[in-house]
Parts: sequence; structure tokens; C-alpha cells
Amino acid sequence: MKNLFQNADWNYEKHVPVIELPDSIKKGDIIKVKVIVGKQIAHPNTTEHHIRWIDTYFLAEGDKFPFHIGRFSFDAHGESTKGPNIGGIYTHPEITFSFKTDKSGTIFVSSFCNIHGLWENSIEIRV
Repeated sequence: MKNLFQNADWNYEKHVPVIELPDSIKKGDIIKVKVIVGKQIAHPNTTEHHIRWIDTYFLAEGDKFPFHIGRFSFDAHGESTKGPNIGGIYTHPEITFSFKTDKSGTIFVSSFCNIHGLWENSIEIRV
């Protein structure tokens, strides 16, 4: 499974999920996380080229397996019975979710582009 997930600097690559967190996290805090695909360079969201979903996981320090936090689907890309890009509704690949942990660990995020495949990013959190 060589190169299953792609990664790059999100400042120059529109497919990389950007993860934003609070600067400090205390034990017992509810952690609000924002993920954006195409933060610096907008990703197209057309019928032909779009982000289909964002998947999120948390791997606590010392644990063997990650917890699946959630999958967020984007299902409106301008499709219409009249043809592509005529429907008028276009979702934007940006999510906000919250979770709570008493352990430090790593948040892993993957996204799927219907043309360019799987992309990933991760960020460590210290509690």
C-alpha cells in the first residue's frame, strides 16, 4: 500500500486537510477542532472535481488503536437533473467538531478528492 495517503505543505497544496486547535488544552476540556481542505488555495467544488469526505481519528498516547471520531460527507457539488454544475448548491469542505480526552495524543485527518485520491494530515495535542 505504498503511497496510499498523500501529504504536502497545505500552503501550496489545496488537498491537504488543515487542522486548527486551541493553543492550550487542559484535562477535562472539550476540544474544539476545525478542519479545512483548501485553506490557503481553494479546492474546487464542482460536479467534476470535489472533496467527497473528511475522516477524523484520535490516537491516545500509549494506545495501540485510534478512536474514530467521525466521517463528514459533502454531497452537493452542483449536480442537477439538468446537468453538471447547474444545481446551485455547493458544499464547502470545512468541518468543526468537538471531543474530550484526558490523554495527550495525535489527531489524524484524511480527506478524499474524487480525482486526486486520499490526503492526510495530523497534529499532536498535549493535555
